[in-house]
Amino acid sequence: MTRSFLGRAASCCVAGMLALQAFAAEPAQLDRTILPLQEPARPLYKEIDARNVTVPPRFEVKAPDGAPNVVIVLIDDLGFGVPTAFGGPVSMPTLDALAQQGLRYNNFHTTALCSPTRAALKSGRNHHTVNMAFITEMATGLPGATGQVPNATAPLAETLRLNGYATAAFGKWHETAAWEASVAGPFDRWPTRQGFDKFYGFIGGETNQWAPFLYDGVAPVELPHDPDYHFMSDMTDKAVAWIKFQKALTPHKPSFIYFAPGATHAPHHVPKEWIARWQGKFDQGWDKMREETLARQIKMGMVPPGTKLAPKPPAIRDWDALSADEKRLFTRQAEVFAAFAEYTDHEPGRRASRRRTRSARSSVT
Repeated sequence: MTRSFLGRAASCCVAGMLALQAFAAEPAQLDRTILPLQEPARPLYKEIDARNVTVPPRFEVKAPDGAPNVVIVLIDDLGFGVPTAFGGPVSMPTLDALAQQGLRYNNFHTTALCSPTRAALKSGRNHHTVNMAFITEMATGLPGATGQVPNATAPLAETLRLNGYATAAFGKWHETAAWEASVAGPFDRWPTRQGFDKFYGFIGGETNQWAPFLYDGVAPVELPHDPDYHFMSDMTDKAVAWIKFQKALTPHKPSFIYFAPGATHAPHHVPKEWIARWQGKFDQGWDKMREETLARQIKMGMVPPGTKLAPKPPAIRDWDALSADEKRLFTRQAEVFAAFAEYTDHEPGRRASRRRTRSARSSVT
């Protein structure tokens, strides 16, 4: 399975290129320029006896031969200088492994907000074209900012679904206008009417990771009575189960999966044992940490030699000017954030590592 663990803008490009490459190999006789794909003309028979009739071939929409599985993992509010794959201080081994096998982008434009990013990513359009100038909660009545993706825009997931893909979205949505985000609907801009066969996650911009308000499709989810429950682990389990069912029943049908954890958007809820791993690792303060990160990025070739640190915003004071209490507060916040990022990287990675372990055992035996 092709897996992409990328930043916001880059994910759209990869998914689009993979799909286009697959469609380019399609035989010329099947016209995929109009969706849904048109069924063959209905034959007319004059035979009275059905035994003398040749049954026409069954029409079924299938993806082009060689169409890849595509997974987009979108991490929320994760800065360029956070993960180790880009020279940052936070260990994210799953992302590191994928980065070693693919491309790392260091110069691309983003919309810098949740809803516009998602709407642009999953439509291939400018975020104003899909009415997402802001997050959905800040929508206005003005064109380009209504918070309602127009019917004239074809979502990437719907395009793939109508071309024979199985499609699923897990995690954060945040593309439905606030006044449409209830069990009363309308559901036109919910995931299952935006091209996804399956949705398991939360509709708004954030949720309690210990006790999230979730939907399966359009039905509210009743959470298990588990003191160790965490949504990151839950959504990973649901995504893995969906993939297994799809491949067990339709092994030749490609899948498109949009995997969007609540991390590292607030609230930063993460198991305490993960936080403990980061105790004391940010005591040097943000000024020193910025210098260390830039030095690593230059050494890795992420930025050119001679690159200078950008000035800090006026509201961010020099670390040495902070009081002891302020330093203790901010280092704790950094530890929790880093733990949330590392835990988010771990959850999808634990499945991949299990598959690699089983493969190794199989080869040994």
